[in-house]
Amino acid sequence: MKEQPKATLSQNIIRYIFYFSGLVCFGLGAAFSIKVQYLGLHPWDVLNVALYDQLGLTIGTWSIIVGLALIGVSLVVSKKYVNIGTFLNALLIGPIMDFFLWLDILPNASNTWTDYLILFVGIVLIGIGGGLYVSGGVGAGPRDGFMLSISERLRWSISKARILVESIVLVIGYFLGGPVFWVTFIYTFLLSPIFQFSLKFFSRLRLKLDKKIKVHSS
Repeated sequence: MKEQPKATLSQNIIRYIFYFSGLVCFGLGAAFSIKVQYLGLHPWDVLNVALYDQLGLTIGTWSIIVGLALIGVSLVVSKKYVNIGTFLNALLIGPIMDFFLWLDILPNASNTWTDYLILFVGIVLIGIGGGLYVSGGVGAGPRDGFMLSISERLRWSISKARILVESIVLVIGYFLGGPVFWVTFIYTFLLSPIFQFSLKFFSRLRLKLDKKIKVHSS
């Protein structure tokens, strides 16, 4: 019984390692995608880039502002989808992306076939990062929490709520001058299977690590 707190602490450390590693991976993937944004971006990134082009600051800063705004709405609609992980996600992914863009080590767009490779790498990293931080069990991101809140309040399916919200975001981003192209319309179809595979893989890995910790602490 005396060793149980140590096991709990170790399990929490693993959770947060998964979570923060996922945020870094996600931010790096977003930075890759931004480099070839003329091919199209995810609706939320279309909005962030559009706000950056129109009002300045940085793309990551707008990611924070939009994320915190969504958290505010979620708190009014349904508080159960907002926790420490939601705030950390909103506050960290944007700066992580800005940091990688600031380093200027990522390949720039060349308007050749290699741009599609850069975009593919970005999407893969975002999918892996998303699955990794969600598998940590620390909490959903502000956009996912917002979708869940809207779905619950309107009694819609999550997919229906996501389609509606992202369509509205895309239209706003488009009229603000955001980068909308063909990839924008298939982004979710490319990202979803990578995210699902990543989530299953890292959830199983975390479960195995938890079991090892329990064995050593017993």
